[in-house]
Amino acid sequence: MSSAVVFAYHNVGVRCLCVLLAGGVDVRLVVTHEDNPQEHIWFASVRQLCIDNNIPCITPSDPNTPEVEAQVAALGADFLFSFYYRHMLRAPLLQAVRRGAYNLHGSLLPKYRGRAPVNWAVLRGERETGATLHQMNVKPDNGPIIDQFAVPILPDDTAQEVFVKVTVAAELCLYRTLPQLLAGTALHRQQDLSQGAYFGGRQAEDGRIDWRQNARQIHNLVRAVSRPYPGAFSDFPAGRLILWRTRVLDELSVSSESGTLQQRADRIEIHPAGGGVLHVLEAELAGSSLRTTDDWPLPLPY
Repeated sequence: MSSAVVFAYHNVGVRCLCVLLAGGVDVRLVVTHEDNPQEHIWFASVRQLCIDNNIPCITPSDPNTPEVEAQVAALGADFLFSFYYRHMLRAPLLQAVRRGAYNLHGSLLPKYRGRAPVNWAVLRGERETGATLHQMNVKPDNGPIIDQFAVPILPDDTAQEVFVKVTVAAELCLYRTLPQLLAGTALHRQQDLSQGAYFGGRQAEDGRIDWRQNARQIHNLVRAVSRPYPGAFSDFPAGRLILWRTRVLDELSVSSESGTLQQRADRIEIHPAGGGVLHVLEAELAGSSLRTTDDWPLPLPY
């Protein structure tokens, strides 16, 4: 029986840990995170899965300490797996197992290496993304690829909807490759890093709308940061506008109404300065539904 130490968090962590258990892997230790009380926890608990399956679980604030490194090394595990664990793992941890360290990343590497890959893919208007199982080294997300599984991004998909697909893709990717990995027959394919780029983490302020962009670009921002994320926003004299759902009615046209937010008989429209028209499906202004305001048209602040 092959053994493993697993660093895991989030839904991907839960589902991929389930794959290892179903595959007969002896999971000797799980390292996960304490939930941040300031964060909206909308995902499943790795720690609860460990409790349910009687698996030892620790939650160090920093895994790259001599104490954790010694604890992992003492287990003598065959593999180390990282499934949406949020900290970089340094060389002592990666080298503490006999047969290699592997990570499941939420993009089709080498594209969208680094943080928040699903949000970035939606923001940049990609039509597909997926999950990649790759070997780990000290540089993030650039080790040899073992397998990938692609999923579509539809034009109105939110980041959360895409993340659900990526979670399934990660589970399927690991499920079909785990037997070869355990048997030592899995192929390792070097990445061509020139075909992708590294992306950093995102903050709430990154959701601020630039009304100089066109309708499609703003729509992509809205769906990239919609719930459970903080939302795409803009500050008006009447308060903060948050867009939760939009639909593109026109891509690029520019008219006398460009630069305004308008109410039509049956809908609210945004005519950004960059061109095009957005239909506002769900939004709030100063904490109330946007539909309750009577001050039309509203000039866009840019």
